[in-house]
Amino acid sequence: MLQRLVMGLLVGRKGATAVEYSILPSGIAIVIVAGVLLIGSNLAGFFNLTAVCFQDFNTCNTP
Repeated sequence: MLQRLVMGLLVGRKGATAVEYSILPSGIAIVIVAGVLLIGSNLAGFFNLTAVCFQDFNTCNTP
């Protein structure tokens, strides 16, 4: 009886597909948020440096 119950849980796929469909979009959302945060901070630094260069070219510290 216990063996039949365990085999039924291992073979059943209805719950697994629902979990997979919920994990996939949340993983994609995490990757998108991380990418936006990383790119956003880099862009902010770039535009701040550009603004400094436009204000006073002598203090612009470009490599």
